[in-house]
Amino acid sequence: MSCSSARVFNNLITQRILVFNSRTLSNSLKISSVSSIPLPIGSKRSWFSTRFCSTKRTPVVNFSSMATQSKQSVYDFTVKNAKGQDVDLSTYRGKVLLIVNVASQCGLTNSNYPELTTLYQKYKDQGFEILAFPCNQFNGQEPGSNEEIQDFVCTRFKAEYPVFGKVDVNGKTSEPLYTFLRSSKGGLLGDSIKWNFTKFLVDKEGKVVDRYAPTTAPLSIEKDIKKLLGVA
Repeated sequence: MSCSSARVFNNLITQRILVFNSRTLSNSLKISSVSSIPLPIGSKRSWFSTRFCSTKRTPVVNFSSMATQSKQSVYDFTVKNAKGQDVDLSTYRGKVLLIVNVASQCGLTNSNYPELTTLYQKYKDQGFEILAFPCNQFNGQEPGSNEEIQDFVCTRFKAEYPVFGKVDVNGKTSEPLYTFLRSSKGGLLGDSIKWNFTKFLVDKEGKVVDRYAPTTAPLSIEKDIKKLLGVA
């Protein structure tokens, strides 16, 4: 055999051994990361390796949103009262709730507050509760402190139902309860709260059953409240 023929033969043997070894290794070893395999110069990564093996991809997880989505009812939330103390809404379990974002300097203030008081006085002994949440997100119409708001509502409108601490009802700073309420019942133009005195009616199981526009008079909701209470 000539020298050149010997070299060709040896190259074939070497290639055969390499192919055999690569197959043996690929079958016996579990490759943990496709991205760790060096690629030939000028080659491109496959869609799979780019999508799943890139070390530069950092998943973004919105834990706040996930936490809210895990809530199943109003009873799963805790809010702050006017003094900044925690109030577990499960204390209202078994009651029909009307949840309202309120304001002291709104054009709807003088019409809504008296009717809310009327509803409360009429049905409070039959398992009905109103939860009022002051909010200053609409033209700054609730600028006072929690103490000033309490004094205004209790003195002027004789409110006996709970008026909680001031909250945001829209945006990234939204009270988690309101994120839940909005996602449960959207409005005509999306789920955001449009103005002061938007109302959510909640049944005895803590589920949101209806949403009413700011201009909806509280007394016009009476029939829906009576239905949930089971009263004639």
